[in-house]
Amino acid sequence: MTPEQMRDASLLELFSLEAEAQTLVLSAGLLALERDPTQADYLESCMRAAHSLKGAARIVGVDAGVRVAHVMEDYLVSAQEGRLYLRPEHIDALLQGTDLLTRIATPDNAPPPADIDAYVVLMGRLLEHMAAAPMAPPMAELQLEPLTPKVEPPVPVATEAPQAEPAEPEPKTKRTTESGERVLRVTAERLNSLLDLSSKSLVETQRLKPHLATMQRLKRMQSNGLRALENLNVHLKDHPLSLEAREALGDARRLLAESQQLLVEKNAELDEFAWHASQRAQVLYDTALACRMRPFADVLSGQVRMVRDLGRNLGKQVRLEIEGETTQVDRDVLEKLEAPLTHLLRNAVDHGIETPEQRRLAGKPEEGLIRLRASHQAGLLVLELSDDGNGVDLEKLRHNIVERQLSPVETAAQLSEEELLTFLFLPGFSLRDTVTEVSGRGVGLDAVQHMVRQLRGAVALEQTAGEGSRFHLEVPLTLSVVRSLVVEVGDEAYAFPLAHIERMCDLAPEDIVQVEGRQHFWHEGRHVGLVAASQLLHRPASQNSAQTLKVVVIREREAIYGVAVERFIGERTLVVLPLDERLGKVQDISAGALLDDGSVVLIVDVEDMLRSVDKLLNTGRLERIARHANQAVEAARKRILVVDDSLTVRELQRKLLLNRGYDVAVAVDGMDGWNALRSEDFDLLITDIDMPRMDGIELVSLLRRDNRLQSLPVMVVSYKDREEDRRRGLDAGADYYLAKASFHDDALLDAVVELIGGART
Repeated sequence: MTPEQMRDASLLELFSLEAEAQTLVLSAGLLALERDPTQADYLESCMRAAHSLKGAARIVGVDAGVRVAHVMEDYLVSAQEGRLYLRPEHIDALLQGTDLLTRIATPDNAPPPADIDAYVVLMGRLLEHMAAAPMAPPMAELQLEPLTPKVEPPVPVATEAPQAEPAEPEPKTKRTTESGERVLRVTAERLNSLLDLSSKSLVETQRLKPHLATMQRLKRMQSNGLRALENLNVHLKDHPLSLEAREALGDARRLLAESQQLLVEKNAELDEFAWHASQRAQVLYDTALACRMRPFADVLSGQVRMVRDLGRNLGKQVRLEIEGETTQVDRDVLEKLEAPLTHLLRNAVDHGIETPEQRRLAGKPEEGLIRLRASHQAGLLVLELSDDGNGVDLEKLRHNIVERQLSPVETAAQLSEEELLTFLFLPGFSLRDTVTEVSGRGVGLDAVQHMVRQLRGAVALEQTAGEGSRFHLEVPLTLSVVRSLVVEVGDEAYAFPLAHIERMCDLAPEDIVQVEGRQHFWHEGRHVGLVAASQLLHRPASQNSAQTLKVVVIREREAIYGVAVERFIGERTLVVLPLDERLGKVQDISAGALLDDGSVVLIVDVEDMLRSVDKLLNTGRLERIARHANQAVEAARKRILVVDDSLTVRELQRKLLLNRGYDVAVAVDGMDGWNALRSEDFDLLITDIDMPRMDGIELVSLLRRDNRLQSLPVMVVSYKDREEDRRRGLDAGADYYLAKASFHDDALLDAVVELIGGART
C-alpha cells in the first residue's frame, strides 16, 4: 500500500467515526423537532451536523456523502429561515437521509449510486413543492417513484459558489468526549486482560496482610525474649559470673536490642508499603473497571428512532422518555441488553399503546407515552419500562390459555393475575390471532426472559387494566465482578451471588421438621426444603458438631431452598475468572475467583443448583442432613420409617410415634421408602400396600432379599382387611399386619412396642 493509499485509508476511518457521531446528533435532533418543529437550537445542531458531514465527505472524496448531506442541509436551512414548517413526513425524509449517510460511512454497506440519485431527486422535488406552496405536500405522494430519477438532473454540487460556504472543518485526528478528554480505541481482549491483571495485582497486595501480621507476631516474640533476657540478667546479679560470661550476656542483650529496633523500623516501612500498594492497586483496578463501564445511553442510540418509526407504521403516536441515561453499566451487559430492550419496546408499541382514536375515546392524550428508567440498586442495574396503554386483557389471556390446552377451564378460572401473566413468558405464546411483521409468533417475551436469565437477572410484569403495563428487570451492573457470600463446604470455599440469596440463618435442631419424607424449615409463612451443599457439590459431609446449622436460603423466581453449609466466611466482591473452555459446563458452578489470600473460590451457578435439587427430589436420592445438636440423643432413640402415599396417614403415624419418643422418617411411596432404607439405618419399617411406583408387597420382598436389611422388622398397615390380603402381606415377609379399618392409637403403639420395644435403647 502506497503512503497516499495509507493516508486515504486513515481519512476514511476518521470519516466513519465523524459520521457515527454526527448521525447520532441528527437522529436525536430530528426526533425532537418532530415534537416541536420550532426549536431553534435543535434546528441549528442538525444543520451544523449535516454541514460538518458534507465538509468531511468532501475532504475524503466521498461524493455520495457530499450530495446527501448537501440536500439535507438545504432542507434544514429552509426550516431555519421559516420557509418550511417541518411535519412528520418531512422528518421521515430527513431520517431517510441520515440512514443513507450511515450506510455511506460504512464501506461494507454502502448504498448503490441509484439510491443516492433517487434520494437527491426526491429532496429536490420536495423543495420545489415547498416553493410552490406554503406547506409541503405529504411525503407519501412523492414516494410513488422514489428510486427512478426523473429527466431533471440533480443539482450539481460544482455549481455552488465556493465563497458562499463557511470554511470546511479540518479533518479530525483525535476523538474527544463531551468534556474534552481524548478517546482512544482499545480492543476488548486487551481491556479484559488489563482488568484481569489489575484484579490479580489487587489480590497480590492483599497477601501482604497476613505476612505483615506474622512480622508483628515475630516482633512481639522478640520483645518477650528481650524481657526474658533482662529478667535473667537481674537474677544473675546475685551470682558470681566469669568475665567471659558477663561479656557474652551483654553481647546477647545488645544484639537482641539492636535486632528489635531494626525489626520495629522495617515493620513500620512494610506496613506503610503495604498500605500504599493496596491503595494504588485499588485505584488501578477501579480505573480498569471503569474502562469497561459505559453509560446506559449507549444502548439507546437507535431505540428512540425505532419506537417512533414503528409507531408511525402502525398508525400510532408514541413517544419514548428515558431516565438515567448516564447510569454506568458494564459494556458486555449493555451489548446483551440491547435485544431484550428492543423486544420490550416493540411489544409496548404494538400491544400496549392504543391507536389515537381509541385513546381519545378512553379520555387519554392521542400520543402514547413509554417510559424507560435505569438506576442502580444494591449492586444491580434496575430497569423499569412502563407504558400508559390499555394493559393486558386478562379474560382474553385466560381464554387463550384454555384454548391452547395449557390449563383446564376450572383451573384457569381460579388463576390469579400474577399467575396469568406468567403464561406470557412461555415459548410460542402470543395474544395475537394472526402473525404480522411486528408480532404474533410468541417469541418476544420468551426471548426476553431467556436473555435476562443469561445475564443472571430476572424480569417481572405488572399491569393495570386500562392504564398500562410495567416490566421490571434486574441484572448485574457488571459480569466481571460479583458480590457474593463466601461459605465453606467440605473444607473448600464456595461463593453464592448475593443477587440470588434470600437470607442467611442459623437453624436450631428443633426448627428442622420432616414433611413428605424430607427435611424442611419454616420461612416467611411457608415450608422451605433443606438440602446439604456437600451432596450437591460432591464434597465429603461435615463432621462439625456445632449446635446450629448454617443455612443459605437461595431463590430463583418461585423456586426456593435452604442450602446447609459448614461455615459463613463472609461477604466479598469477587472478580469473575471464567473457567477454561476445555472443561465445558461444570455442574452447579459458573466461574472462579481469587480471595484476598490468593486462594481459589468457585462461584455457584444458583439456577443450575436448583435444577440439581429438583433432580435429586425426583429420583428420591436427597440425603438427610444430620442435626448435630441432638445426634447423641437420636443415636439413643429407635428409628422408624413410615411409608404411605396418604399425607394424612403419614402425619398421623409420625406424630403418634414422635410423641412416644421414637425418631421417625417418612416416605411418600415404595420407591422413596426403598431409597431411604438403603441410605439410612432404621429399627422398624411401617408400610402401606397400595402405593404408586412401588407397592408395599414389592418393598417388603426387596427388603427380605437384601443381606443388610432382611432382618429388619416390618409392619404392614393397610385398608385391606381380608384374610387373603393379610396372608399375602405376611407371606411377603411382614412381621405384623394392622388393618386401618380397626386402626387406633394404642393398637399401633402396642404393635410397635411388641416388635422393637420402647423408644430408648
